[in-house]
Amino acid sequence: MKIPFTGLQHQAERLRSQIDQNIASVLDHGKFIMGPEVAELERRLSEFCGAGHSIAVANGTDALQIALMALGVKAGDRVFVPSFTYTATAEVILILGAVPVFVEVDAETFNVDCDDLERAIERTRAAGHNAKCLIAVDLFGLPAEWARLNSICEANDLACIADSAQSFGASNADGQKVGTFAPVTTTSFFPAKPLGCYGDGGGVFTDDEELASVMRSIRVHGSGKAKYETVRVGMNSRLDTIQAAILLAKLACFAEEIEQRNRLADAYTKGLSDVVTTPVKPAGVTSAWAQYTIRTEARDELQAHLKDKGVPTAVYYPVPMHLQQAYAAYGEGEGSLAVSEKLSTEVISLPMNPYWTEDEAQFTIDAVRSFFQ
Repeated sequence: MKIPFTGLQHQAERLRSQIDQNIASVLDHGKFIMGPEVAELERRLSEFCGAGHSIAVANGTDALQIALMALGVKAGDRVFVPSFTYTATAEVILILGAVPVFVEVDAETFNVDCDDLERAIERTRAAGHNAKCLIAVDLFGLPAEWARLNSICEANDLACIADSAQSFGASNADGQKVGTFAPVTTTSFFPAKPLGCYGDGGGVFTDDEELASVMRSIRVHGSGKAKYETVRVGMNSRLDTIQAAILLAKLACFAEEIEQRNRLADAYTKGLSDVVTTPVKPAGVTSAWAQYTIRTEARDELQAHLKDKGVPTAVYYPVPMHLQQAYAAYGEGEGSLAVSEKLSTEVISLPMNPYWTEDEAQFTIDAVRSFFQ
């Protein structure tokens, strides 16, 4: 059996007619940059997640940088960020001349360890540095501990950004959706994300009208109200109209796909929790399940075994940020963030396909279990 790692091909077959129709509309009106589909997508995204303002941008990395710029992060400012994440979360800090402060993650949720964050804030301030902002990541699709993170940020006068590149579509036990947990939320519409286009794309969400206005300006070269009026330093980060048209087609079935992702995750957990460490999802929470990531000390051997069985896998992330060459000067070296370092040697992600079949799920479960027999 050939197991798909994602459901992109099945999704394309399901939505091809609507996507073709949407793209044809863009070709007909010819407004390829910031066309009407972009505004419609922003309206629909806000309707979906509950955020007061949705701002479509060129990619998820730009979304983070725009948020930092709008929040006034400047050279020398310290920005707290988990080490166990993708490079985009850290690189935007350095692009602006600020300094990343890497913090530990929780071994069960993969998200920011709030206790370690508080210690890092205290150490940073004791050293005389300006503690400015937190970027907390909802890794693999599970919302972080946002009630406590917001409380920590408020108590320490920190700006707060939710990097929800992998978790858009998730919700907490009260039904509140990603996009509304933090003062500013960013996401990515990279093709493999739970909601992805057929190229690069991203979004920023906030309830703060003034902040939203600033971010809309930044995404178009710092533009003002009049054409060719520049009121601040900005970027060129406009979402292509064709990508917005594709996302509109995909958004129509997104809630259904999230439900299917959670059903597959439940099946994996039921079938594998006695042989590997399966991911944690608190009661009542809906994860976006960008990845279903298990842990085992025999990670590399398991990956080879699954490849032989025809089950594709991926490893996110084999080296934590504080040990990467690009960021080594900003970390404290090997052994400083033990949980992140251990996770990097143990995690492996299984196929996550919202168009899964029971046979495919069972085949994958059996293939993992056969390694441990």
